[in-house]
Formats: sequence, C-alpha cells, structure tokens
Amino acid sequence: MLDVRTINDRVKRDLTGFVAECEADYHGEVSRVADEIAEGVRFRRIVLLSGPSGSGKTTTALKLRQALETKGIGSRQVSMDDYFRTVDPETAPRSEDGTLDFESPLCLDLLLLNEHIRALAEGKTVEMPKFDFTTQSRMSATERMKLHDNEVVIIEGIHALNDSISASVGDLTVRLYVSARSNFALDGEEVFRGTWTRLCRRSIRDDKFRGTTPHKTFELWNNIRIGEKKYISPFKTHADFIINSTHPYEIGVLGCFLANAFEGIPESIKRREEILRIPQGFSCFEPIGEDAVPKNSLLREFIGGAEF
Repeated sequence: MLDVRTINDRVKRDLTGFVAECEADYHGEVSRVADEIAEGVRFRRIVLLSGPSGSGKTTTALKLRQALETKGIGSRQVSMDDYFRTVDPETAPRSEDGTLDFESPLCLDLLLLNEHIRALAEGKTVEMPKFDFTTQSRMSATERMKLHDNEVVIIEGIHALNDSISASVGDLTVRLYVSARSNFALDGEEVFRGTWTRLCRRSIRDDKFRGTTPHKTFELWNNIRIGEKKYISPFKTHADFIINSTHPYEIGVLGCFLANAFEGIPESIKRREEILRIPQGFSCFEPIGEDAVPKNSLLREFIGGAEF
C-alpha cells in the first residue's frame, strides 16, 4: 500500500527527482528480468508476457527488448491479438448474459498459436498471421519469422500464461506477469485501487487512440473484470517473474486527463458506484501536468507523446 501523503510531499518538494525515482524503479524491475532471460537464453527462447488490461504489457515488452539488446541478446515480438479468429457470431464464445465473450481464450486460434510457439522454440520458420480489428477478420498477408542464435521471442497477450498455451512448450519458456498492483492509502484508509489505475489508463488510451469515449470504456469494464478473474488472474501464479507497473506519481497525471470523464455516467453502467469513487480518489493527490512525464515512460503508452 502506497502512502498518499508521502507521495504528495515528494511531488511538492522535488517533482523531477520523484518522477525519475519512480521511473528508475520500474526500469530496474525490467532489467532484472532481462538479466535472467539472458542467462538462460540457450535453453529458454520463448518469453510469455501476460497481464490484465491497462497494465502496460506493450511497453514492458519493448523495454525488455531494449534491455536484452544491451546484453547482446536479440529479440522478436509477437502479439497474441494477431491469432484472433475471424469473428463468427454463430461460433464465437459467449458470456452468461448471451453477449460475445471477447475475453475468452477460445477467441484465439490456439492450435495454430501452439504450433507456431513450438516451431519457433525449435528454430523453425513460421508464417505469422495478422488480424484486422477494423474488419474483425484475419488478413491474407502473413509475416515470416525464424529465431536466430542468441535471439528470443516475446509473445505478449492477456492469455499468455494460460495452461492451454504455456503448457505446450513447458520448460522452454520464461513466464512474465505485469500489472499495476499497488493500492494507495491516506491516513490508513484505501483511497485508490490498482484496478482503478488500469481502468484510468485504458480510458485515456481508448479515448485518444481508439475512438472510444471514457463512458464506453466504463460500460465495458464490468465484463473486462469478469474476464480477468476468469481467464487471467488464476494463471499469474505460474509466472517466473512479476513486474509491478504502478508509477507512484501517475495518479496525479491521470486525474488531469480524466477531469470531466465521470460526469453524467448512465445509471445502467455496472460498477457505476465503484467508478464514481475514482474522482474522489483523484482529489487526494497533487495534480501533475503531462510535461512532467518522461517521453520514454510507460505512461506514454496511454497518454501519448512517446519517443520510443
């Protein structure tokens, strides 16, 4: 549990230094994982990277690749999203309420994915699929991939640690779980949850880059959380390494981006009561402008303006 008074004090006394310290802590965690991967690169060439929505998986994968490069290890990156099946309402998995369950691993072509993971681990060439989210279908184009000596592949996706995937290559993998895991307390009382951090990150990103309003993201959040508890959280204990992507200064930044996002939330949105506690949590933190966020920060995955 992170202490809000301590955070606010650091922000007021030395914002630049505090931000640098938070960034260094996260990069230090990534570097330690890179050390372990480099040490066993001859035997474990598949890195499975999982985490719930808004965790910063994409940036963590990129930072890990950069850290490996400094150690002389090459890397490739694969998004499990490209293994989505073409959406067919007749056969797609559904939630208990009858809606399409896009969080289910059954949306993925698990047979092809496992075949490609095993082939890459054995040094064979594969034709990687590409998925077009605008048409909700697999593209005809593919990307050829083969791992060379002293090279690993980072396979990133919410289901990467699921037994239906990770069990297919066993000891040939390094399993990594990333999430914003820290909660925040003021005078001993919890005022902001790690799950809220992820929701806020996603709300900002979806609004800026995916044409989805915060209210729409709030509407989706209940099903996302159900999917996380069902398909992601049970497998995090399988991870060899867990990275906490919380940046203690970030709540002050996120609050500035979402200042008006909580007005007029429809009564029909599930978790509405919980979501309306988020702006109350923001009020406990010193606001921090976007300019304070380094251009190479994980937070730039969500707020934009990245230079990496």
